Amino acid sequence: MRRRRLLRGVAVTAAAAAGFAHPAGSPRPDTDAAVGDALVAGLRDAMLGIGARPPGTEIPDALLERALAAFHACDYTALAVLLPGAIRAGHAEGTGTGLARAYTLATRMLVKLDEQQLGWMAADRARQYAGSTGDPMQSAEAARQLAVLARRAGWHDQALSIALSAADDPALRTAGPDGAAQRGLLVQSAAYTAARAGDADGMRELTGEAAAIATALRGTTRLRHHGGGFSPATVQLHLVSAENSAGDPGRALTAAEALIPQQLPTVERQARYFSDVATAYAALGRRADCVRALLAAERMAPQETHTRPAVRTMVQGLLVSGRTTTELRGLAARSGLNF
Repeated sequence: MRRRRLLRGVAVTAAAAAGFAHPAGSPRPDTDAAVGDALVAGLRDAMLGIGARPPGTEIPDALLERALAAFHACDYTALAVLLPGAIRAGHAEGTGTGLARAYTLATRMLVKLDEQQLGWMAADRARQYAGSTGDPMQSAEAARQLAVLARRAGWHDQALSIALSAADDPALRTAGPDGAAQRGLLVQSAAYTAARAGDADGMRELTGEAAAIATALRGTTRLRHHGGGFSPATVQLHLVSAENSAGDPGRALTAAEALIPQQLPTVERQARYFSDVATAYAALGRRADCVRALLAAERMAPQETHTRPAVRTMVQGLLVSGRTTTELRGLAARSGLNF
């Protein structure tokens, strides 16, 4: 009897965390930080197999497409429902391709929220399910996310090896323009790793290689719903991030000036542009410009700005390092930060 009561309690908790129907009068997340926590909890429980697929849930592919749209729009309230639901539905249906895509998206979201432990779990499952499909594009994208996690763990040589080995897969070279775009995504990921490793020259060489691939694709945006999009604009955005990581915020701002944010394929990428610009301004001590860039990111994607740990850390640093303004205090309050 006690075991049944405990399991019923777990089921209710899992459903609430994943954003499914709450009983009347039960509390809901009331801040973006709480939405981020609910998203992580929902992914955790779906990955652990806690909680059943709710009756009447739509087919896995439809759920996943909606989850991708929510990710690209930085709508984390919707994503907290849709992505765990897509994982549960995928397991219920046994769809290898759908699960590979769902776990790859989960990895991207968990990396963004700095949830490394769950990220490794999701990345490993993405790789396994991608391998079972025999689809080189899915395997390559799963490898790219694994390389990101290795980079964040400080394993730079291993991250470079994973990304560049995947980019050299002959199957990508026979996969047409999308295969070329996937190679470009892997190469620009390797460039960012080189920057984190302190190899600015290597970073710029690899970025040039990715840019050449983007140019050869005639400037079109490929893989918008697969890898977040690949185009000359996305390569330039990675250059902004990479110059910051290489310790040259001045070069990062120069790279940013060459990019029109509206050229980027999704709201998520556009918001990343403004947060990267803010990072460069913060490194240069240009507080007012940094806050303006953060406010631009917030207007573009409020939940992304309020939830992402890297941005919250930047805002917290501004609060304690100098004079605050009404705009900065307002941003901090909306981000759920104490000051």
